[in-house]
Order: sequence, then structure tokens, then C-alpha cells
Amino acid sequence: MTLKKKLAVSTLAVSMAAASVAGFPFSSKGLAEHFGVSTASAAAVSQADVKAKVEKIYAQLTENDKKALLAYEKEAGNISAAVFEQIFQPVLSKLALDTDDLATAHKAFTSVSSVVYDVYDKDYTAIKEIRYNMDNVALLKKIAAKAGVKNLTAEDFTEFLFGDKGVEAELRAMISNKSKTDLMNLILNASSTDDALNTLLDEAITKVLNHNTIEGGLTVSQVVYNLNITPGDIKLSLKNLKDRVPTAAPAVRALALAYVKAYINEPVTPNPGTPGGNTSGGNGTVTTPVTNPTATPGLYDVSKLVTVVGDKATLKLVDADVLKSFDALVAANAGKTGLTLTLDLGTVNAATVEAPLSKAIIEAAKAKGIANIAITFNGLTVTIPVGQFSESIALTTSTVADTTVTSLSSMKLASSVYDFELTVGGVVTTTFKEPIIIKLPLKNTEGLDRELLSVAKVVYEELQYQGGVVDGEHIIEPRPVFSSYAVLENKVSFKDIASVQAWAGRQISVVAAKGAIEGVGNGNFAPKNNVTRAEFAKMLIRALNLENNSAKQSFGDVSSTAWYAPYVAVAAEKGIITGRSAAQFDPSATITRAEMATMIARAVKSQKPEAATNASALSKFSDAGKIAASLKDGVAFAASNNLVIGNAGKFNPNNTATRAEAAVIIYRTINFK
Repeated sequence: MTLKKKLAVSTLAVSMAAASVAGFPFSSKGLAEHFGVSTASAAAVSQADVKAKVEKIYAQLTENDKKALLAYEKEAGNISAAVFEQIFQPVLSKLALDTDDLATAHKAFTSVSSVVYDVYDKDYTAIKEIRYNMDNVALLKKIAAKAGVKNLTAEDFTEFLFGDKGVEAELRAMISNKSKTDLMNLILNASSTDDALNTLLDEAITKVLNHNTIEGGLTVSQVVYNLNITPGDIKLSLKNLKDRVPTAAPAVRALALAYVKAYINEPVTPNPGTPGGNTSGGNGTVTTPVTNPTATPGLYDVSKLVTVVGDKATLKLVDADVLKSFDALVAANAGKTGLTLTLDLGTVNAATVEAPLSKAIIEAAKAKGIANIAITFNGLTVTIPVGQFSESIALTTSTVADTTVTSLSSMKLASSVYDFELTVGGVVTTTFKEPIIIKLPLKNTEGLDRELLSVAKVVYEELQYQGGVVDGEHIIEPRPVFSSYAVLENKVSFKDIASVQAWAGRQISVVAAKGAIEGVGNGNFAPKNNVTRAEFAKMLIRALNLENNSAKQSFGDVSSTAWYAPYVAVAAEKGIITGRSAAQFDPSATITRAEMATMIARAVKSQKPEAATNASALSKFSDAGKIAASLKDGVAFAASNNLVIGNAGKFNPNNTATRAEAAVIIYRTINFK
């Protein structure tokens, strides 16, 4: 069953398209005959069709997509037997596999993982080895006997994935009412739509597993049903795979995008890899390469509009075509707001990339309700909120020497080093009213603590850590200012936290790594010191990436030059922290645990308004009656979402909050989903 689980779960985790590889094109008829098994019930779906389908999907892959598949092959193909068993424990726990069978299943999993990339290279050797391996066939036969079905073959998995009652058929039926734009956005914005993608896959698997009746049913579904393996077991195994093998998510994203390009509406021509330049005729005129700005609403392939001279690449857009792409995006998303048009430059072989956006493009975007224009190339994405500009802008990104950062710190570098510059109306501008979001590709992360990865800003030959949210093989960080940025593993240690190490040590390290909390000097953190209102405002705003240079405050006791002024301004503007009065903030006053919980609740609600409050959450605290009426809703929200827990059945709402407690609640907040 492990092998079955490997094909129906691990390959599904790599994605439907990758899973297709697992059930690939060669008949196991010879093996069946060798074992004396009838093949009368072989899968109805043509293996030639499956091969053609998979090759069509793989033809859509870009160079970066191929790198994502190769990264998955290397990581998944090298996981240990112990990790394999941990990932698939929800299924394995319901089986009584002996040691040899577990070893066979583990070997099969690593073999199939290599197929994900090998098929791109038209190398089917590994597939043949998997199919003709006697141990694999024997294991399938054992599973069939255990489940009480006549036989279980590789063709059954092909049918499970690609047959007319299989996973792909169910998925296509479920997305039949979705536009190509919706699907592309679902994939491209995976950090915010991951639940939607999971829901689609979960529902499809559940429906297919329900095809388990003997007459007209799917053999794999019968096996799963008879062995009492539930869709929930499979769902949890998929989650485990994603958590334990970080490269799985980018591989899924690449293959899902390729599938949509290949099979939804008209296929999109894959990125050729090297940008096409303009050509000059004998009469001296310049011919602009032909692009299709409306092929995929929301994603405009502009790779042919990139020219490279020396070590600098320049995007040369045609305003009229960009406006067409705006219209296509708006038409495909009627009534929706906050739309983003992504300009995909593809793979650019130059250290410096310049992407100018004319005033006509900026004004048209605002007039048509386009909130953002994203520039993406080489795995890097910069998303620009255009509403703040009224002139032409030009984004220039340079990949600079690693020594720009490594000469300043011994921390391990986990990305390239990028220098960002934006001109507005031809004038270099380094600060913005609305933050520009940078999504940096990670590299060399093996052995690094991913929770400690943080975007670092180079300021006067020093590094300032800004935080960032790790999303698969990228880290996302909104930046209100431009400079040089890189990602490092920021290991921060303090010599005075032994007394709180058990319950706050890890949290202090992570929050400090993100730059949201700092020590007090001389290697100390002072975990039991009280937290002031100004300090907590900074912690919260930095931790949740809410910095905004346009925020203003009018408190008489907050100087505009005070270190905490910008954080108080954002917190007050968003209603996270209120003043003691309209004119007084009282920055040096300490905060209570109830006040801290309320501030956290307001901050989370500002970002996730759909988050719910359980009115009965306060009942877990025997001292809930001591919570001020004005703070009860906030504490209830925080308790409902496990942002605050209490101690020995009490919340101690009026106790002054300590720095260690603040670090713990900030840690829980940045991990709130």
C-alpha cells in the first residue's frame, strides 16, 4: 500500500502533471504474464495518450520551471527512509508492512521523484526500471491481496490519474466554470490562494476515491476504500510532503502553470529562454517583436521585448499593447478590485534589468482599476502599487556581488544580492507612500534554519534585518524604501534568557532574527523587563510588515524625530493602538497583558478581517472577570486563535507584559494563518 500511496499521494503532491509521470507509458503486460496475472482489466486510458499529454505539459516549462523540477528531484530523491515514513505515516499507520516492504516503497518513492525531471529530458529509463522491478510488482500484488481485489497494476494508477473517472477528469470538471485568468492567478498567487488550490485537489481526490464500487469502479479507489484509508489521510500526507520537502511547492506550481497553459483555452507559447531583440531592416527602421498581450489575462509575456546590450537588459514596452492587457485583465475579472498585471520578462541573462513604465501606462492602470504592476524575471518579482505615482517610472534591478553583504556579516547568505532603484519622472526616488513588495528567490538553503531567514537591507555598510515571509523557495517582504537587499540566516543569541528558554527561547530567537525585537545591549535581552507602548508598537508593525511612510500621527507627546514615531503613526492610523486621548499617546507607559492581546487582535483583523472570534474563549480563564470591558473582545479574539494561552487557567490580564511575553505573542502572530 505504501507503493500505492506513493503513486496516488506522493506523485499527486508533486502535482497532477508530475503524478502523470508516475503512471507513464509502458505496458506491464509482460510482468503480469510473468506472475500469472490476467490483464483483461487493464486501464482503459491509452498510454500513448498519457505520454502525449505529459509531453505537451512539459513543453510549456520555462528554464526556471525546469530548475524547480530538478530541485525537487534532488531533494525528494534523497530523503531518508525515516523521513519517508514520517511523511506518509497517516497511510502507513493503517497497514502492516514488513521491513522489506517499507524499504521497497521508499526506494520506489525516490525513483519516481527522479522521473519528475527525467521526463523533461525525454529519459524514460527510470520509469522502465520502476515498472519492471520485481520487488515493486510483488508489493503491488501483496497490497491487492490485502485489499481483497483481484489485481493491482501500474495501469490502474494511470487510470486513477487520467481515466474518465480519474483525478484529472474530476479536476477539469470542477474548474470548467473558471477562466484561464482565474486559474493562472490561483497558481501565480499561491501564497494567498494555497487553500483554494488544496481545496480543489482535495475535492477531486475525494470524488475519485468514492469510485470504489466493484462494478465500474477504479481499482486504486477500491484498494484505498477496502484498506480504510480516508481522503483525510491522503490530505495530511500531502501536507506532510509539502512541509518536509520545501521544493515540492515550486514544482507543483511550475507543473500546474504548464498544465493550464497547455490545456485551458489556447496554449501559451513557452518562454524561449533568451530574450528576443529588435531587428533593423535595410532602411534603418526598427521592427517591434509581435507579442500577444491578451493571451493570458493578468500575465503578459514580454520576454520578446527585452533587449540586452553588454550586461544590461532593457524592457521596451508598447503602450498600446499594455493597455490591451489591462482591458483583458479587467474583462476577465468583472467587478473585482486590487487587480495585478504581471509583466513576465522570462529568463534574462544580464546583471542589470531596467523596466520602464510610461506615464500613459501608469495613468491607464489607475483609470482602469489596476492596483499593481508586477515585474518578474529570473525568479524575482517586484510588485509596484501604481496608484501612488502620476509620472512615468522605471524599475532598475541589479544583481551585485555577494561580497556586498558577506563582507559585512558572517551570517550565511541565502539569496543573491539585489540593488533596487526606482525613478519617478526621471528622478531617483528611494521612499514610497505605499510599500513595494519584493519577492526574492532563495538559494543554498540546505542546512539552514528557514525560520531564521530574514531580508537584510544594506545601510551605510551595515545590515538592518527587515523580516519577510518565507513562501516555498521565495521570501516576500514589503519595502517602503529601496536599497540593496539580500536574504540571510540571522542567528541571534542572548546570554540572559536561560530563565525563559523553555517557553520563550525559540520565539525570542525567531522574532529577533526578523528584526522585530532587539536586545538591550551587551548581548542581553532583558526578558523580564516591562514593555512600553512605543516598544510594542514597533515590534508589532515590524513583525507584520505594516511599515508605511505615508502614515501620519498628531500626538503632542510623540516627536516626529522619535525612533518610534513612524511605528506609532501606522499603529494609530490602523486603529491598532489608540491614544490615551486625542492629543496624548503616552509612549513610555507600560502595557498590560490584556492591552497587548487587544493590540494583537486589532493588527491581525486589519490583515485578516475574516478571522473569527469565539465568544466562549474567555471561559477558559478563571480570572476573565478582571478583564476591562473595553478589552474583552480583543482578548477573546486572541484566545480564540491561540495567540494568547494563559497559565494555570488564568490570564492575568492586568499584569504588566514582559519582553519575553511580547516575543512569544509576536511569534504566534507572525505564524497565524
